[in-house]
Amino acid sequence: MVVLNKIYTRTGDAGETALGDGSRVSKHSLRVRAYGTVDELNSVVGIARLHAEGDPDEALARIQNDLFDLGADLCRPDMARDSDAEYAPLRMVPSQTERLESEIDAMNGRLEPLRSFILPGGTPLAAYLHQCRTVARRAERHVIELATMEGVNEAAVIYLNRLSDWFFVAARISNDEGRADVMWVPGANR
Repeated sequence: MVVLNKIYTRTGDAGETALGDGSRVSKHSLRVRAYGTVDELNSVVGIARLHAEGDPDEALARIQNDLFDLGADLCRPDMARDSDAEYAPLRMVPSQTERLESEIDAMNGRLEPLRSFILPGGTPLAAYLHQCRTVARRAERHVIELATMEGVNEAAVIYLNRLSDWFFVAARISNDEGRADVMWVPGANR
């Protein structure tokens, strides 16, 4: 159980922060950059939810919760020592990605195939979902970079990869099931 009774602690004033296992690292470390970008993504999802109602909002709420799970996973290094932890660390699991895939398949079944690339935009919800997609891709790049140097849960990487696909398809659904997508016209302004 998390208890936050004091927001500022002054322990990070020298440029370090504590990870989930209690170790301290620089605030510019790859691990902090990775889970910090996941936190940024969660904030953008919150903005997208301002324009969502019904099913899209419920799905985005589930994703926000998954993103907190993902941040908890990423802030806890050294998965090999999970069994030594006082309590079981929260890790991403394949079923979270499987749920995204099922939702992608259901949404994609409502769309005509793309015959051109699309530009981010259309409805406000679609535009924010495209922003979510690009922030998810940046988070994925940071997590993959981290994985080249330290242990990272493979399920976390796969979840982020699939999540950006989810945002892309959801943006198309939000654009009148693709009918209001903004098409790229190659060389249109030459």
